[in-house]
Amino acid sequence: MWLFKNPAKDFFSEAEGKEIVAAIKQAELNTSGEIRVHIENRTKKTVFERAAKVFQKLKMHQTEQRNGVLVYFAVADHKFGIFADEGINRVVPEGFWNETVEKMKEHFAKQDFQKGLLEGITSIGEQLKTYFPYQSDDENELPDEISYG
Repeated sequence: MWLFKNPAKDFFSEAEGKEIVAAIKQAELNTSGEIRVHIENRTKKTVFERAAKVFQKLKMHQTEQRNGVLVYFAVADHKFGIFADEGINRVVPEGFWNETVEKMKEHFAKQDFQKGLLEGITSIGEQLKTYFPYQSDDENELPDEISYG
């Protein structure tokens, strides 16, 4: 049971939120890829369906190389998932997204949500770096801040 009045906004402390944003910025230093984290209270849809809708709403499909990755949370429903654009989906090893989700779940099972998210961001950043390395003319196409629904 969540003990927050607004689970999405209060899920991470201000300091934890800053660390998450810093991890996104660090991961994106080495790649043209984009990582976003979206947190909301509930969803009536499947995680995949809702993450796809949020992905579109955040205009993550408009990156030049189609290499955006969204980590989606519905905190009151205890659901999360990773949604990636077609550019990065085509090149990551088979099973990578499921493996990343499982690593994150290990931390979540211990109620260490920030550590799980940081590990996921780092892992995603490594894949983005491998397939979409930073180029001198790259620009940050999307905000790094956590978005809330």
